[in-house]
Amino acid sequence: MKKIAVVLAGNGVFDGSEIHEATLTLLAIDQKGAEYQCFAPDVNQAHVVNHITGEEMAETRNVLIEAARIARGNIKALSEYNAANYDAIVFPGGFGAAKNLCTFAFDGPECKVNRDVENAIRNTVVAEKPVGALCISPALIAKVLGDVRVTIGQDQETADSIETLGATHVKTSHGEIVYDEKYKVITTPCYMLEASISQIATGANNVIGKILELA
Repeated sequence: MKKIAVVLAGNGVFDGSEIHEATLTLLAIDQKGAEYQCFAPDVNQAHVVNHITGEEMAETRNVLIEAARIARGNIKALSEYNAANYDAIVFPGGFGAAKNLCTFAFDGPECKVNRDVENAIRNTVVAEKPVGALCISPALIAKVLGDVRVTIGQDQETADSIETLGATHVKTSHGEIVYDEKYKVITTPCYMLEASISQIATGANNVIGKILELA
């Protein structure tokens, strides 16, 4: 049975992992007959956002502990990830991918990437195993790999920032994927477009389908 690592960035679209994207990724893996293991970096979130008002809250939360809510407690620190033990790695979206896994949401192309996140991506690529990224997560992949083909949908400003990193951006619509053969990277836009939850499911299914085809 194929086993896929899923990297979460907290819990909730505005300051963590986008829950629909994360859950539907896990569902796609399971429905296609594979297994998953969730991971997250053991660091504090960049900030905490009230998901009703959109306002920042005066508190601190840990990315791993918050992500454990989505994983039902079955989660490991990303520092424990070993590419040899998995057939692929996937990064769902949500602002946490651009705030907690890297600082793209704050710094754009000048962003910094969490060390465990960068190591996980590079080690998976070196092992010639697929990397999946949904929504805004392709920006993270572009920062680490540089000359990679990705998509975040159709947002020109974000696409321009990604191309500043040396990547090639491909415009896509709902459920479409972009496959980079050199790095075995598969990306889809999800909530970077106005989308329904069923459209998110299609995107997640297509990414996981391509990953399992390659694996």
